[in-house]
Amino acid sequence: MALYKVTCVAALLMILIPESHSQADVCGQPPLNPRIVGGQVAPAGAWPWQVSLQIGGSHFCGGSLINNQWVLSAAHCFQSIGTSGLVVSLGRQSQEGSNPNAVSRTVAQIINHPNYNPSTSDNDISLLRLSSPVTFNNFIRPVCLAASDSTFFNGTDSWVTGWGTIGFGVPLPSPQNLMEVEVPAVGNRQCNCDYGVGRITDNMICAGLREGGRDSCQGDSGGPMVSKQNSRWIQSGVVSFGRGCALPNFPGVYARVSRYQTWINSQISTNQPGFLTFRSTGTDGDLSVTCAGLPAPPTTIAPTTTARPVVCGQAPRNTRILGGSSVASAGIWPWMASLQKNGSHMCGGTLVSVDSVLSNADCFPSSPVASEWTVVLGRLNQNGSNPFEVTLNVTNITLSNLTGSNVAVLLLSAQPILTDYIQPICLDNGQTFAVGSTCWAAGWSSGRGGEEQALQEFQTSVVNCGNTSSSDSICTGTFTLEQGDSGGPIMCQLGGSWFQAAVLAVQNNSSSTNSSTNSTSSTRSDTREDVMVFTKLSTYQVFLARTVGAFLSPTSNSTANSTATTVVATTAGAPAHSTFFFFFHLLVFFVCVHLFL
Repeated sequence: MALYKVTCVAALLMILIPESHSQADVCGQPPLNPRIVGGQVAPAGAWPWQVSLQIGGSHFCGGSLINNQWVLSAAHCFQSIGTSGLVVSLGRQSQEGSNPNAVSRTVAQIINHPNYNPSTSDNDISLLRLSSPVTFNNFIRPVCLAASDSTFFNGTDSWVTGWGTIGFGVPLPSPQNLMEVEVPAVGNRQCNCDYGVGRITDNMICAGLREGGRDSCQGDSGGPMVSKQNSRWIQSGVVSFGRGCALPNFPGVYARVSRYQTWINSQISTNQPGFLTFRSTGTDGDLSVTCAGLPAPPTTIAPTTTARPVVCGQAPRNTRILGGSSVASAGIWPWMASLQKNGSHMCGGTLVSVDSVLSNADCFPSSPVASEWTVVLGRLNQNGSNPFEVTLNVTNITLSNLTGSNVAVLLLSAQPILTDYIQPICLDNGQTFAVGSTCWAAGWSSGRGGEEQALQEFQTSVVNCGNTSSSDSICTGTFTLEQGDSGGPIMCQLGGSWFQAAVLAVQNNSSSTNSSTNSTSSTRSDTREDVMVFTKLSTYQVFLARTVGAFLSPTSNSTANSTATTVVATTAGAPAHSTFFFFFHLLVFFVCVHLFL
C-alpha cells in the first residue's frame, strides 16, 4: 500500500505541475536587431541566439540557442571532443576584451545525429544540453527553427553569423567581433551541379553569391543561417562545409534544419523549440537548372488543390461573451490594425479584405501621402514583444466624400498571411443589430494598457437611438474613447461571425475633454447623455464596394471549424489528445484520494 501511495503522489505531482510551453511565442525576435541590408560587424545583441563554443577559452565552433537549455550545432565539431572542458558562451560580442552581457554554461550532453556521415557531411547536425538553463534577455534569446514543410527557394535572403576566419586562412582581426554576412539561398539542383551531382543531399541547403565574395568560413561551423519572415527570424541551416571560402560557383553548404524537426523534438521532450513554417513566394527557379547527370525535375511541383476561399469574421482565439476592460492575450480581435506614421501609433483600423484596411477619414489630411503610413497587423502591445505581428506599407489611401462623417480605405503593399492572429472582419452590408445585442469596441491609446499600452476592449450594447433614430445610425451605451482609438471598430457577432457595425471617431472639438460622454465621441454631434450615436457602416456601402471590392462572406456554420487560415507556429496549441489526458488525470486523482482515505 505504501508503494501505491508513493506512486500516487508522483502521479499527482506530474498532473499539477504545468507543462512547459513551446518556444514559438518567444523565438526569433531580437529587440536590438535593425537588420535590413548590408553590414559586416554585427551590433551587440543583433543575433541573440548566437553562441560561441570554447575549449580552454578558445573559440572553435558556433551554435544557436533554441530554448533555454539546448543549443543546435554541427556534428563535425564534436568528432574528437566530449563534454569535458567544453563551455558555451552566450550573449558574447567579441572574443577579446570585455563582454558585459556574456553568460557561460558547461555542457551536460552532446547528441550527434545518429546518421551523421563524416565522409559525406550528411546529417551534420548536433544538439547540446546545457548544464543549467539560461534566462532570456535582450542579448540572449532563442531562434525559431524552420518547420518540416518550409520552402527556401533559390535567392531567399539569408544571414550567416560567426567568429570564423574572414577568408581562407585569414584570421578575424582584433578584437574579433561577431561578424555577419548576407547571402542568397542557392537551390539544391544548382548546388549539385556546382559540387558534382550526388554531393548535395536533401538534408543540405546551400547559400552564396555566384561571383563569390560572401560566405561562412573556418570557425563558423555549427553556427546559424537565418531568414526573416514577417517579424520572426527562422533558422534554415547549420554551417557545415564548403570548398575554400567565398569562391565563385561554390556556395557554402549547410545542414537543412527543416529536415530534422522530428529528430530534434524526439530529443527535447519538454519546452520544445519553436518550429515555424517559412514559405517562399513565387516559383522555384532552381527547377529550371540542368547539368550532366542531374535527374529531371519532378513534373508535378506541388499537389493540385483547390484553395479554400478567404472568409471573414472568424476569431479562433476569441471566446468573448461577457465582461472585460482590457485584452489579456493576442488574437482576440485578429482584424485590429495599428495605423502608424513615422513609427508612432496614430489611429486604429480593421482588416476588411485580403489587402485593405478600414479607418476613420479624420485620421488623415485631405490629401494624404500613402508612403508616410504603415499598418501593423497582429499586434497586441504598442510597447514590448509582439511575436505574431506583421508590418506592411500603404500604397494608397482613399477617403469617402459624403456629407458628415467619412471613412478611409488603405490599400496594403502586400497580402498578409492569415493566421489565428490576423483575420479580416465582415463588413456590415445591411445587417440588423437588434437592440440589446452585445457589441465591442477596441483600440490603443497612450493613456491605457499599462506600460506596454496593450490593446483595450470595451463591451457595450445596442440601444434605442430615440429622437436621433435613423436608418444610417447605430446607438450604443457610453464608453470612454481616446484619440488613438479613432478608426477602430464597433463589432457585433451575428450567426457565429463578427461584423463591423461602425467606425469609431473621436471628436477634437469637445468643450469638456474630461467627461466620458463628451470626450468619447460618436460620429454625430447629437449624442444623448446615455447614448453614443455612430454612422452605420452600411451607409458607405457604395464607396466600400468601389474601393475594397466584393465584400468577404462569413463562413457557414458547417465549416466554421475549417476556415482557410494558415497557422505557421506548428508546435503551438494543445495536443489533440488533451481531452483523453484530462479524464485520465481525473481518474488517477480519485484513485489516489481513495487510497489515502
